[in-house]
Amino acid sequence: MQNIHTTALVSPKAILGENVTIGAYSTVNDNVTIQDNTTIGSYTIIDGLTTIGKNNYIGHHSVIGDFPQDMKYAKEPTKLIIGDNNTIREFVTIHTGTIQDKGATIVGSNNWIMSYIHLAHDCLLGNNIIISNNAQLAGHVNVDDYAIIGGMSGIHQFVRIGAHAMIGGASSLVQDVPPYIMAAGQKASPHGINSTGLLRRGFSSEIISKIKHLYKIVYRENLSLEEAKLAINQYLSAIEDNTQLKALELFSDFIKNSERGIIR
Repeated sequence: MQNIHTTALVSPKAILGENVTIGAYSTVNDNVTIQDNTTIGSYTIIDGLTTIGKNNYIGHHSVIGDFPQDMKYAKEPTKLIIGDNNTIREFVTIHTGTIQDKGATIVGSNNWIMSYIHLAHDCLLGNNIIISNNAQLAGHVNVDDYAIIGGMSGIHQFVRIGAHAMIGGASSLVQDVPPYIMAAGQKASPHGINSTGLLRRGFSSEIISKIKHLYKIVYRENLSLEEAKLAINQYLSAIEDNTQLKALELFSDFIKNSERGIIR
């Protein structure tokens, strides 16, 4: 059973799960799939090859699944995929992907996406992310699990934000932010690690202490990045606890694989 307002326009080709709610004057076009218990607010447009999972809330006046703002786009059948249990508030825009990348924009599950946020083509969001009002993510941005992005922040295309990182409000981000780090400013610079967030998520004080040590290697010992990588490898070689090693390798692997370079 669906609860579709009499003024809503829902294509007969759209696929709706059980207990889907569509608000007044909203539009759901062809090729859209909305799964069980998802609510769409009023005056919202759901378009494109878009799949929305279960138990989501999408607020009023949002545009979800429109074609990308990319001049190379030539009406290829690219996608938007949204997971489960997300809150997406009013006036949010999320576009489909491009064939120049993975062909899809992907939003994971359990994310909190506040008002007036733009997620451009080919963005990849993990799970349990918070993005505050008016943040703008350009194309091809990756945001890993549990990251927090402050309001009014601008994220340059192809930037990656690591897991558990925290970006302060009104920041300008043009390079990658490794996991666990707090960053802020114009342009954003590092300001320690997100210790409070890590404690709330069950990280032990011992692991947090070791993460702080990695931070000092990269940001406090006046080493070049290549020297810091070598020092990190040497430090990790002495870690025997697998749980600790896994948490620390998340940081070291991110730095090794960064394509834009990390903030320093």
